[in-house]
Amino acid sequence: MKLQTRLTTLLVGLLWTGSLMATEEPKFESLRKEDNVEIRLYAPLIVAETVVDGDMDSATSQGFRRIAGYIFGDNARIAMTAPVVAEPQGKAEKIAMTAPVSIEPQTADGKRMAGAQSWRIHFVMPSQYTMATLPKPLDPQVKLREIPARTYAALTYTGFNSESAVQEKTDELLDWLKAQAIETVGKPQLARYNPPWTLPFLRRNEILQEIKGTQP
Repeated sequence: MKLQTRLTTLLVGLLWTGSLMATEEPKFESLRKEDNVEIRLYAPLIVAETVVDGDMDSATSQGFRRIAGYIFGDNARIAMTAPVVAEPQGKAEKIAMTAPVSIEPQTADGKRMAGAQSWRIHFVMPSQYTMATLPKPLDPQVKLREIPARTYAALTYTGFNSESAVQEKTDELLDWLKAQAIETVGKPQLARYNPPWTLPFLRRNEILQEIKGTQP
């Protein structure tokens, strides 16, 4: 188990190499900001995603490795470097990827992060690609999905992401939305932007919750 954890950390590190520079992030318009909460209108995007069973940490590691198989597979090479570039690699293609890496619980009680045993993990694909131009995943457990323009509330924070800490931040965002009489849609997501060696106080994490309509 320790060896697997070390290998996972190494893989994550390799994928994040260069990401501290100008990595592309999903485009959005900021509609409102109050303390550490922001209302954002996101542009349409495409994600590569997979669903994994297990606790948050193990599901994240397994999902990351699974999607990395698509990124570095025979039909595509997707590198987390910036600026966004595309260059021929024989039959493969090197594609700069975006941040963050996001995880979403797949439970009946969709607002609970802590204790969830099924998760959807996704990476956002670079904005210059379409469903027609992205390579088809070889692994049937990895899917490409188009997400239309949507409005999200985002709560930004630093530190480590234990299940209890993530649930605390999720509750904080949901309580804020309730106090603002803003209706939510679907499940919250945890978005992580930094490599694993980043000091806790320098880490950027976000809880994202889709909301109805565009809020002033």
